[in-house]
Amino acid sequence: MALTTPFFSAFGPLLFGRRRLSEVDKLLGQTSTFRSLSQYQEAFGAFIPQALLSRQKSGVNSRTRIFTSLIIFWAFLAQVLERGSSCRDALRRIIAWSRQEHPHAPAPSTDTGGYCQARGRLKTQTIEQIGTHLSDRLQRQVPASELWLGRLVKIVDGTTASMPDTAQNQEAWPQPRSQKPGCGFPLVKLVGLFELASGALTHLAEGHHRIHERVLARGLWRHLEPGEVLLGDRGFCSYQDLCEIVERGADAVLRFNQTRKLDLARAERLGSNDWRLTWQKPAQRPKGCPPETWAALPETLTVRIVRYRIETPGFRSEEVTLVTTLLDPMAFPAQALAELYFRRWSVELHFREIKTLLGLDILRCLTPEMVRKEIALQRVAYNLVRVLMQRAALVHHVSLRRLSFKGTLDTLATFADAIQSLSGKPRRQRALLEDLLLTIAEDLLPVRPGRVEPRARKRRAKNYHLLTKPRRQMQVPNHRNRPQKSSQNDAN
Repeated sequence: MALTTPFFSAFGPLLFGRRRLSEVDKLLGQTSTFRSLSQYQEAFGAFIPQALLSRQKSGVNSRTRIFTSLIIFWAFLAQVLERGSSCRDALRRIIAWSRQEHPHAPAPSTDTGGYCQARGRLKTQTIEQIGTHLSDRLQRQVPASELWLGRLVKIVDGTTASMPDTAQNQEAWPQPRSQKPGCGFPLVKLVGLFELASGALTHLAEGHHRIHERVLARGLWRHLEPGEVLLGDRGFCSYQDLCEIVERGADAVLRFNQTRKLDLARAERLGSNDWRLTWQKPAQRPKGCPPETWAALPETLTVRIVRYRIETPGFRSEEVTLVTTLLDPMAFPAQALAELYFRRWSVELHFREIKTLLGLDILRCLTPEMVRKEIALQRVAYNLVRVLMQRAALVHHVSLRRLSFKGTLDTLATFADAIQSLSGKPRRQRALLEDLLLTIAEDLLPVRPGRVEPRARKRRAKNYHLLTKPRRQMQVPNHRNRPQKSSQNDAN
């Protein structure tokens, strides 16, 4: 959508050291007059809905301010995309723009309080709507050839993130009980719903770490569309969840939960290691399920059981049992189901990209309200990078799965200076922007099927003591290898 903000022509190069790219929107197949705050955000600006960040007729964002919703959104987003960027850095860039654009007007205060208050006025709902808009765009652009047997597949998985140790954060997301008071950090549990083909993060659910991932995920089932397939591990396999997914008109492929007894004696054999059977509703209502919800579940559910073995040379073979509501063995062969479940691992990589590269592992805001904004903005930043990766894959006819998320971020950073030097030369600038997408498309990840590497660190950590008491009460003894100061008696 078009977003007219003429004053951003000066704001862009000063705030982030880069000038406006007149050909970016044409290259990305969009028409927009949006002048964003940085090189990659100019490309991303065409994908942000105008109405969500425009000035309101009344309410909080109706006044004329330096810290408008538009400026704050892009400055806040830059702090996520440029991991480690502080509020002070963002404010200094805004001050530099203000002094050049309005040299006779009072400059904003150097105190970060005003900027932080402006971030607080940015609605969490607005950020979430932008994230949903981006994920919907990614899903619409998925080629039919990338669908799994004509179906759109979504993957569910969970992770955790820590944050500053403040009283408000501790109340919302208590630290683990194994940590002593004053020595731990609040821990939020996140459950995400990803689209398999595009990698889009469609929705997120959050809660404290004592809530099971399966309970949090139940708030995501309403976002499943008829005909979609949900892919998940054994933690999400339960009678209630399967019934709710089927009620939505969707299907599920989950790993069998070993806590449930599996009796195949009365099952209908569909093929080798392939059965269809009817599950009875458990007699006991599970904890966390409201009585009215449990009473509304059907008494029986027909499912399909598929079993296969993973044989890796040099390792012990592993048997995997899948539960699915895809009952037709001709339309959905057992081998196709096994190959689909193997792709479930991609969700681990997506969470690693968000946590390691964008900083979701350690959040930085001090209140629950701002933490939720930061989480929502992490989703926006991730989906924006996926949009650019998808565009490069479609233009140059490569598989999106082979493109590197980190490589895309690095490519954007390294091309910035060259593109700025070609300002005023639209043809050469357009050619360089095409090279940008080509470079992203050529940075293919190697194909390494069956690759196994332990999740272990080679570099040793520093030999510091762990904090076992509040910092003001902690006393660290001298290291045994450190030379002690000689006393006066020893000197005599």
